Amino acid sequence: MKAEVSRVAYTHESVLPEAAVAYWGWAEDGVYVDATVGGGGHSLRLLQRFPSARLYAIDQDPAALAAARERLAAFSDRICWVEGNFRELDRWLGSEKVHGVLFDLGVSSAQLDRPERGFSYQWDAPLDMRMNPNSPVTAFRLVNMRSKEEIAEALRTWGEERWAGRIAEFVVKARAREPIRTTGQLVEVIKAAIPARARREGGHPARRTFQALRIWVNDELGALREGLSGALAHLLPGGRIVAIAFHSLEDRIVKQTFLAWQQEGQGSVLTRRPVLPGPEEVAQNPRARSAKLRAFQKSG
Repeated sequence: MKAEVSRVAYTHESVLPEAAVAYWGWAEDGVYVDATVGGGGHSLRLLQRFPSARLYAIDQDPAALAAARERLAAFSDRICWVEGNFRELDRWLGSEKVHGVLFDLGVSSAQLDRPERGFSYQWDAPLDMRMNPNSPVTAFRLVNMRSKEEIAEALRTWGEERWAGRIAEFVVKARAREPIRTTGQLVEVIKAAIPARARREGGHPARRTFQALRIWVNDELGALREGLSGALAHLLPGGRIVAIAFHSLEDRIVKQTFLAWQQEGQGSVLTRRPVLPGPEEVAQNPRARSAKLRAFQKSG
């Protein structure tokens, strides 16, 4: 049975909207893919700019898709809606070739701001972290069922957490007493594992662990690699891929993938350096501060 879509208003402020659409959109009657439509902000600007363009709007979060449907209702005759993961672009696009694909990566503000989704260490909520609420893999399962070694490796690899081994050890000891069911319980375990002096450095002590678990739950980096590959395969000559990343692991994959394609002669990187949000955008939307936009154009 599918999870019920939350009735709480879905609000998400798109990051780097003008730059994203400037790189993404180039053909007035083109076919475009918003691989992470979210609240629909980027797609809204694209469809307004190009009255003849068509769009595939994809998201694995049914709440996001419902919000985008409402926001983009005036353009519904030009949109194909897809509830799914962008790693399956081959499945959604079939034989169709497109002019541009946009990836707005990571967790959205709307997901972070819903305590029941379990993404945030700011509230005590069920230990979930699924972007697709119908997925069988939750943070609860990983924290309570995976080995100490697997947990430590995940925290090191995807969270770049200095205290990964110690946190994993404390997690295993805590769950032996009772299951770790909530984000609040996990935060307390993390705080106990990290020495007091280290807890006072570098922001919230649970930040890196929560990032690692979220990436693990959703296989975000594996999906990104597959999604980029699928996007290139479906691009028309001259077509573009735009990716907005919010942490170094995602950005590194995007950067290295684009450079490898360029070296193979498949196209060119359009952004010698990543496009960053300006101070005004960061002041209005603090979560934009870590965003990096990169763009690639397929050989024509």
